[in-house]
Amino acid sequence: MAFDRVEALAYPGVVTLVSFLAYTSQWLFHHIQPGPLRKGDAYVFNALVAALLICYTRTCFTDPGRIPSTWHEHFRAPNEAARIAAETSSRQRYCRKCEMPKPPRAHHCKTCKRCVMKMDHHCVWTANCISHITLPHFIRFLSYAVAAMCYLEYLLYLRCAVLWQNRSLPSYLGPSALQLSHLFVLVVVNSLVLFALTLLLGRSIWGLSLNVTTIEGWEIERHHALLRRARVLGGHLDGPDGTKMRIEHQEFPWDIGIWSNFCQAMGTWNVFAWFWPFASSPSINSGLVYEHNEIDDPSKPWPPPDPDRVFRAPREPLSGDGFTQSMDIDSFRERQQADIQRRQNGEYAVRRRPFHERYGHLAKSDENDDYYNNDEDAITSESEADEEIQPPEAAKHGVAGDEGEEAWRNKEGERLADFGLDEDAEFYDEENDLPLAEIMRRRKAEL
Repeated sequence: MAFDRVEALAYPGVVTLVSFLAYTSQWLFHHIQPGPLRKGDAYVFNALVAALLICYTRTCFTDPGRIPSTWHEHFRAPNEAARIAAETSSRQRYCRKCEMPKPPRAHHCKTCKRCVMKMDHHCVWTANCISHITLPHFIRFLSYAVAAMCYLEYLLYLRCAVLWQNRSLPSYLGPSALQLSHLFVLVVVNSLVLFALTLLLGRSIWGLSLNVTTIEGWEIERHHALLRRARVLGGHLDGPDGTKMRIEHQEFPWDIGIWSNFCQAMGTWNVFAWFWPFASSPSINSGLVYEHNEIDDPSKPWPPPDPDRVFRAPREPLSGDGFTQSMDIDSFRERQQADIQRRQNGEYAVRRRPFHERYGHLAKSDENDDYYNNDEDAITSESEADEEIQPPEAAKHGVAGDEGEEAWRNKEGERLADFGLDEDAEFYDEENDLPLAEIMRRRKAEL
């Protein structure tokens, strides 16, 4: 509820902040030296502010996109590798809350309560998802915000320089205490916000140049952590059921070159349109499949295989004799129906304890998986570690230790929930290794 209240105040709060910086500063300039803005400066500055507000409004109120339920039947792949990637690398990714396969790079947002194509993060300051549809507006907003605030910083610097030069004059010849306070607040607020937005813009441009979203950056770090773990454990990691999974290095598949990355992210190759506040949003169809760089086999899924993301049914209590369950056909069908019901209710995922708890002697810290103890004789097998699996009931009641491996954090201390994702729907999105074509065939059969 508190998060919803913050989001409700996001748009009026940001508009109020922009208005305070942009318009009260111009009022103040009429009362302090060297006087009001020249016409040219006023036109440029107010044009930047107007562009900023337009782009911010479009970022907030543009729908981040709804994935068609029959997306796989209608998309057009840009090349053969993209077609293979869509049919095979999208396998294992199925949203049980939306009850549909996920397109490449799509994620389930816990606030929007749906899967969002090429989701970067859910931004509390825009009360909207930054996605394939809204990312160009967001980049334009940041660019115009940084440009306008840099210009304002320059204008404020000129006024402060005059005050410093006249510091020896009597106070009654200079601005009043209220005007000095106003100027001081403008300088502090504008400098702090400009610093934060410059970092955010720089990080966003870096992500655009590599075609990596914030969430995918987390996935890349997660993959590297699994590689380090597997290197110590002989190249394999064990799933909850003890099935060994080989962990191999995979290159990020969507980086197709700086120019192509920017064109894809901004929705057009026309550079002038990148900065036009009224530029059209990218189409939904363009966000359903992406060109593959073919560095690795396009059939390899992204994100790479993760043994901790594999679904596994909770253990059923043993029958009355304490040794085995009844094997008659009626009991089998009853257990089968219960298993199907658990899958539909999203209770099929079982939370495994974090790696550093399962192998405390192997991983010296949860924050940094680089340090290991190579005494492999002391490593307990993951099949034995099944006893440490946290049941879903513990998570429902919020007891201690209810956050398992899905609570893994990257080097910046971020977990999937920090980007606005629904961790239960996002971390456990495996579909028992079924190809997407088979999933679609079964859905048609059900209908």
